Amino acid sequence: MKHIIITGTSRGIGFELAQQFANKGHKVLALSRNTTPLDTIKHQNITTISVDLSNSQGIKKAIDFIKTDWKKVDILINNAGKLINKPFNELTTTDFEEVYKVNVFAVAELTKNVLPFMQKGSHVITVSSMGGIQGSMKFPGLAAYSSAKGAVITLSELLAEEYKEQQIAFNVLALGAVQTEMLEEAFPGYIAPLSAKEMANYIFDFSLTGNKFYNGKVLQVSSSTP
Repeated sequence: MKHIIITGTSRGIGFELAQQFANKGHKVLALSRNTTPLDTIKHQNITTISVDLSNSQGIKKAIDFIKTDWKKVDILINNAGKLINKPFNELTTTDFEEVYKVNVFAVAELTKNVLPFMQKGSHVITVSSMGGIQGSMKFPGLAAYSSAKGAVITLSELLAEEYKEQQIAFNVLALGAVQTEMLEEAFPGYIAPLSAKEMANYIFDFSLTGNKFYNGKVLQVSSSTP
């Protein structure tokens, strides 16, 4: 039985992942602003906490729970994301701040606070995007989102080096298009080749075993362009 933190669990990949881990007997701490979807399921292995990850007080709520109830964390999946689709000349500083708060700053802050509870063999997975890969095809309107997803790739590579003596693994999954609510909101009518559940299946397996084979790596998980 593993103790697993997943962010962005109100819908899409995070929602599916939380259920998969719980159904396999693992303990899940599900962090998102909206906890209703998972609360409705009432799974004994899922604890939900309503958290605004862009607020340090929200992260403190999660850490207080870990201190009191879990004492340790085996896997952290930084899945939460925010996407704004606007032409570059319309993007404001506030838009960039909103995207970076969720996609970069919250990842760094939560990871920093969870690491003291992780031991040898633990695994931190950050969900990025093909848009954050240098040399990949880029799409107009995603200047804030894709640049943020590139930032967490570099952050994870650095942390893998910084924590290699503790043998805590850091890996990034750069996803292509997945049929999620976030994708539909940003690109109405676009049909992705993979469902949220299919991608969750892949991330589930990788979270449990990927750290045996990879550390400080970025895996491009995409069957199409994007």
